[in-house]
Amino acid sequence: MPGRMSRKKLSGAESAEEKDPCAGVDWDLVWRERHVRHQGSEGFLDSLHVWDREENAERYDRIARSEYSRRVEETIAGLPITPSSRVLDIGAGPGTLAIPLSPLVREITAVEPAAGMTGVLRRRLEEEKIGNIRVVPATWEGVDPARDLDGPYDLVIASLSLSMPDIREAIEKMVSVASGSINLFWFVDSPFWEKSYRATWPALHGVPFSPGPKADCLFMVLTQMGIYPDVQMRVLDKRYRFSLRDEMYSHFRTRFGVKDSRQEKVMREYLDGVAMEEGGALKISGDSVYAWLHWEPGEARSGNFPAA
Repeated sequence: MPGRMSRKKLSGAESAEEKDPCAGVDWDLVWRERHVRHQGSEGFLDSLHVWDREENAERYDRIARSEYSRRVEETIAGLPITPSSRVLDIGAGPGTLAIPLSPLVREITAVEPAAGMTGVLRRRLEEEKIGNIRVVPATWEGVDPARDLDGPYDLVIASLSLSMPDIREAIEKMVSVASGSINLFWFVDSPFWEKSYRATWPALHGVPFSPGPKADCLFMVLTQMGIYPDVQMRVLDKRYRFSLRDEMYSHFRTRFGVKDSRQEKVMREYLDGVAMEEGGALKISGDSVYAWLHWEPGEARSGNFPAA
């Protein structure tokens, strides 16, 4: 019979919660659970341990300056900065954003936990005679705003550095030290390195690789906090360049968790398959998408957040 329902019709009392599988979800908990699975992937070395090695940080800095200039310029062009702006850069790395920002603003506090990255950043500040960047060598979770920071800041940035297990707590701390725009940049889909891990992990370690939480989860955490950010999607073009194959193998060996000859063979076969020769060098590249989520503190965004 036309229009006849084969399943029980939902009553008004059977509200959207029964129809919406996301209703009642604690998205901060989802973030934490995805983060824990990601960090616990067999053979995975987290970014802090990777960038503690200065040789890795130096290579990243060289690549960033030669390959990421367009992305850096695009990012800075979109930020609401003035010559009097005071900036907080969370996860500053070797100064990828902080150093080109420095002549455009009053001062920058650069929070960076990895020893290799802070070493490169401090050396560049000395070599380039930059005096308006202060380095705080700590994780964002370990930062005490009263002890380590000098807020409030006109601009808060966390660019591809949201590796905090409790993202709600991290954002609350950002809001507490911000008087102006807060700008979060995070992955929408799997970045190149994560795609590489997902392709190789079963052969390398016998288990799938668990990807980390993405911008969709971040957006939902923000909305549950009463924050409704503007969102823009952008392309992340990741590039690696190596002079020799042995340099390429050495760069990825720790990242792929290689410990024996079988794993070494798997890694080399994968890298040889994706590397291309270009101008006498080896290049590995891959594009992905990231999101820029930003908002101004104000009504319903002041830090008086509703309970999750």
